[in-house]
Amino acid sequence: MANIFTLKTSILSYLNTSGGLKKLAEDCESFNDPQYNETMYRFFITVNPSDVIEVDPELADCILHDHQRATALFQSVCFTAIKKLSLVDKIHTECQMNVVLKLTHLPPFPEYTLDLASFPRMRHSMRPVLMEGLVIATTRVTKYTRAARFLCSNDSCPFSLGFHNIRVHTPGATESATVRDNFICMACTSPLKEDVKFRVLGDKQLVELIHVDALNVFRAYQQTSRKYQSITLFLRDELCNVMSIGQLYRVIGLPALVYRSPGITWSVEANSVQTWEPEYPREINDKFKELLEATRDSRWRFSAMVTHCFGLDVAPPGLFNTLKLSLLLSLVQTGADAKNKIFNLDLLVTTDDKLILGRLMAYGLSLARRGVRHPASGKMFASLSQDEHGAGTANIHAGSALLATGGVCMLGDLSSFRKDKLDAIQSVLDSRTVSVFIPGKKYGEDVDQQLCFPVLCSFWALTDSTHPSRKSAKAHDAALGAAEMGAIPPQLADSFGLVVQCVNHAGKQAVLAQTVHTLQQAVKPGKRLYPSLFNFSSQDYKELVAYAQSLKVDLSANAQMMIHGYYMASRTVRSQSHSTKMSIASVKLLISLAEAHCKLSLRRQVLEEDALIAVLLCENSVTLKHGASVLVIPPDAAFPCELGDAASLARRDRALDQLRQDILRFIYAYAPREDIPVVEE
Repeated sequence: MANIFTLKTSILSYLNTSGGLKKLAEDCESFNDPQYNETMYRFFITVNPSDVIEVDPELADCILHDHQRATALFQSVCFTAIKKLSLVDKIHTECQMNVVLKLTHLPPFPEYTLDLASFPRMRHSMRPVLMEGLVIATTRVTKYTRAARFLCSNDSCPFSLGFHNIRVHTPGATESATVRDNFICMACTSPLKEDVKFRVLGDKQLVELIHVDALNVFRAYQQTSRKYQSITLFLRDELCNVMSIGQLYRVIGLPALVYRSPGITWSVEANSVQTWEPEYPREINDKFKELLEATRDSRWRFSAMVTHCFGLDVAPPGLFNTLKLSLLLSLVQTGADAKNKIFNLDLLVTTDDKLILGRLMAYGLSLARRGVRHPASGKMFASLSQDEHGAGTANIHAGSALLATGGVCMLGDLSSFRKDKLDAIQSVLDSRTVSVFIPGKKYGEDVDQQLCFPVLCSFWALTDSTHPSRKSAKAHDAALGAAEMGAIPPQLADSFGLVVQCVNHAGKQAVLAQTVHTLQQAVKPGKRLYPSLFNFSSQDYKELVAYAQSLKVDLSANAQMMIHGYYMASRTVRSQSHSTKMSIASVKLLISLAEAHCKLSLRRQVLEEDALIAVLLCENSVTLKHGASVLVIPPDAAFPCELGDAASLARRDRALDQLRQDILRFIYAYAPREDIPVVEE
């Protein structure tokens, strides 16, 4: 008794110093509303075990190792305070209170950390644990019994009236632990019967969490001996709908063993949830710093050299530079926050060499913070299954696109996709959301339900430009310069932000260079094939992409003028010549490309030089889809000449300067009032 009295005294002292008593009084004011008449009154107490240690180490030990006992002690102290201070007259017994301890932190020791990559399930103690992981599945929100009032069936028993027998849900308990028909009165051993009109219902949701490294399995088709196991989280009441599929979270939870015939289920009741992001590099490699210093005289050369040295394990330098630049821009312009102003760059590549281009895109995928290569047998967006934890509802599993949230989803060759899948991809690209239809009768509900999830990733795809299955019957009516999109419909190509054509224009010379490159890698693995170039490893590029992603950039007035002017001029010209309407999505694409090139160049202000690269890439993309206009630029306008030495870089700068003058003349000719802001259409 003396020990319990000491612990309660310490609790009172902690609540007084931490502001818990003041918050308790504020919460009681809402319960004094005459219309509020419930069986149970819920109170949240915020507890930081590190602060409790300063008050009473024994109390902190109780919170960390016997959470249920600590909750009962806090509830007793809060009930005494409410009665002594006359805060709520409706609370007559301690059973009417449900105190929930919200843990803000846990001690930074391995004993309080649950590693989802290697945790021993049944051997782990039942203390609060901290875990970090990725949400791969979630259920609909369903109801559970939070509390139920029971009365003694013996009318002469004092427990036949009042609020003496209230059963409240505890972490890990099933529904039968709160409500069933064989409870016995503690006073007279008579059966208890539930007063159904005083039952309190709450919301419940199940979430599957897995270690984020499990996604490395989806980056490429590689066999690995490592196994990853997801863990089931129970979210209740205020925590429902806090966690979203595809996002990363840090969770403090209470492990529990749930006894359900014919076995035992190990799960975790979430206590507090926070969004989480792993630590990424905050600096670039010294080699990139050296390159940045060497190319300071030009605002185009750093990104050009980074592109030129990209993917040397796959293709020799000089080949597919426009694609390499597009991949890098897409990587640095990828975000996971639906509220930010980042427009993810979706990339469609038309090619007659899918093997090398697929390898190059797979190499770029390995540099993303989160990359998922969509398997042919997997689900692209979401799938449903019956919940296996007794909730009796639908379990929604993330497909490749939702798993790639904040990263890149590589779809591969679209030529092998059926029409229904192509239509689904187009719908998602246009709306940036995926809808999941849940039939009510199949999953224990009276009505059907349709849920929408945001799609926050960039899509990369390939299409065979020589595929004959969907050649247009009116090829002679196609606009001049329009590319053949192979097996995909034109509407789907329009839905992709950027279309890049990678056709072998160099003929036998490019084939010979690729052949020599592949043979040298096979004969001399690990040897540096191009000593004259900067030797950047994959890890160097990962650090560069992560650092560039973190940069916050602003649009300068000159860049804004060029983007808006080009958009207005192109809309005027193309609507007259090809009856093609330039949508507002083109402005978003231009801004996104310009911002990405600025980030890749490691600057914080988007300059006219960045806007020029955006215009060249966008004009090439529009030309591939709808044909050329009066603004005639080369097919690989961003790389009009070979790169390899300082002289070639200087020639590229002069060529880009000339293209800038051509674009400005185009703007002044067809959009003289380029300062007019673009409005939503």
